Amino acid sequence: MGIIKEFKEFALKGNVIDLAIGVVIGAAFNKIVGSLVDDIITPAVLTPALKAAHLTNLSDLVVQGTAIKYGNFISTVISFAITAFALFLFIKAINKMKKKKEEAPAPPAEPTKEQVLLTEIRDLLKKN
Repeated sequence: MGIIKEFKEFALKGNVIDLAIGVVIGAAFNKIVGSLVDDIITPAVLTPALKAAHLTNLSDLVVQGTAIKYGNFISTVISFAITAFALFLFIKAINKMKKKKEEAPAPPAEPTKEQVLLTEIRDLLKKN
């Protein structure tokens, strides 16, 4: 019985649930970023370069007489670089929004009881 109780406590802790939610949201976000890179940014960047090289697809780049498709490797490296840059811009925007929230001035701290008493004593001494 003790092990089941311990497992419930572990599985239902806030950190475990937060982590599970983060993984699910991360997977969904991965699809969004992947689509942005694969369907929008990469074609926009690569189409002019492919036309200049008189190619229709990067996978057409192969080492003659071998099965080495260095075009696929180049495509993967370019996709990685674009994905990393897109994530960088996204994180930078989030940090900028967080910074604006943090910049709001905190209300001044209320004086402690000692400070209030000392202020009253000072004011009384000034009157006398």
